[in-house]
Amino acid sequence: MNINESPDPRSSLWAFMAYLLRFHRMQQGASGGALADLLNCARSSISRLENAEAKLTDAQAAQVDEAWRTGGLFGVLLYYARLGHDPNWFKSFTEAEVRASVMKIYAGQLVPALLQTPEYARAVLTAGRWPDVEGAVNARMTRQNLLTRKDPPDVWVLLAETALLVHVGGKEVMRDQLARLLELSELPNVTLRVVPNTAGANFGLDGPFKIVTLKEGMVAYVEALNGGRLVPEASEVAGLETRFERIGAVAEPLDSSRRLIQELMETFR
Repeated sequence: MNINESPDPRSSLWAFMAYLLRFHRMQQGASGGALADLLNCARSSISRLENAEAKLTDAQAAQVDEAWRTGGLFGVLLYYARLGHDPNWFKSFTEAEVRASVMKIYAGQLVPALLQTPEYARAVLTAGRWPDVEGAVNARMTRQNLLTRKDPPDVWVLLAETALLVHVGGKEVMRDQLARLLELSELPNVTLRVVPNTAGANFGLDGPFKIVTLKEGMVAYVEALNGGRLVPEASEVAGLETRFERIGAVAEPLDSSRRLIQELMETFR
C-alpha cells in the first residue's frame, strides 16, 4: 500500500477509523505535520495512524474530536473497535512476540502453539480445516525458535489439565506432546505450571489469553472463536495480569506440574 493511501475502510473498524482520520484531516485542510503537532507526535506516526499500522489512543481521539468538532466520532469508533474482532490481531501478535522480553500465556483447551510438536500442530490444524496445513505447521515451528535463541524472552505458561487430556492426534502424538512439555519446562527461561482439574471453578474458565511485555510497554491478546483481539489499554492489560496471577494461585507448583504431566503420559500408553 502506498504511504499516502488509506486502507480499505470495509476491512475492519480500525481501517475505517484510519480512513476517516485522513478524510477529516483533508477536509480540514490540515497537513500531516499539523496533525502531528496537534497530537504531539512524530510526522511518521500520522502516516502509521492513517495506514492503520498504529491505533489512536483515547487522548488522541479526544484531541481530534475537539479540534475538528466531530461530535465525539473518533472516541465512539475507538470504543466499538476495541470491543470487536481485529482481523489483523494474529499478525500483530506474532510481530510483538519476536520483540517480547516477557510472555505470559494461559491456555485452557489446547497446548499453546509455541509449545506444540509438529504432529500435535498438524492434528489441530487438520481438524480445523486449515487451508495450508503444512505451511502453518512450519510457521509454528519457526516461531518456537524464539524460546532457544540468544537472549530469549521469559515465558510463563499456565496450562489447564483439561488441555492435556484431549486425545489430539491419538495416544502416541499426545505422549510425545507431553514429553515435549517436560523438555521445554527444563529451559531456564520457561516456567510451566499446570492448573489441575481439582482446582474447580477459576478465572481460567473465561478463555485463553496472552500478555506480552515489549520495550514500549505491555499489550495483551484475547482469543475467541474464529479470531481474537488486541488489548493495548493499560487498564485492561492490568486486569488480565491480575487474572493470570489468580489462575496461578490455584496452579500446581513447578515440580508437581512436571509430576502431573509424567503421570498423564502414562495414560497414553
